[in-house]
Amino acid sequence: MKNHSELLRESGLKATIQRLSILEILQGTGHGTVDDIYATVREKHASISLATVYKNIEMLLEKGVLAEVPLAGRKSKYEIKKHDHIHLICQVCGSVEDETMDAIPQEQLARIAQKDDFTLSQSQINLYGVCRNCR
Repeated sequence: MKNHSELLRESGLKATIQRLSILEILQGTGHGTVDDIYATVREKHASISLATVYKNIEMLLEKGVLAEVPLAGRKSKYEIKKHDHIHLICQVCGSVEDETMDAIPQEQLARIAQKDDFTLSQSQINLYGVCRNCR
């Protein structure tokens, strides 16, 4: 995996302390809400504002460095963008677990998209249910 400075540079972004902090947090947690990220950033960099965290997350999304994981009825979570994968999202606690897309043949996804004359560039599949801890 590329280091965070390299990832930002390749995306046309400067490696600022705010962006590096966001990526470091998400590298450690896997997924996080803006509030989670902000609370953790503030532990090391008390002067960083919530608005700065929001602005940088938006920029990282726009440049394709981060991906948004929408949660029904909750704030979205964010992750460092990686290969296509499935999210198992708990509707009770909001936890998000990543699973590989091996179970779904890529040809099948391409066929579904092609049926509607849609060019598929990436995919994110979110499955909602109840995790083992909340059952």
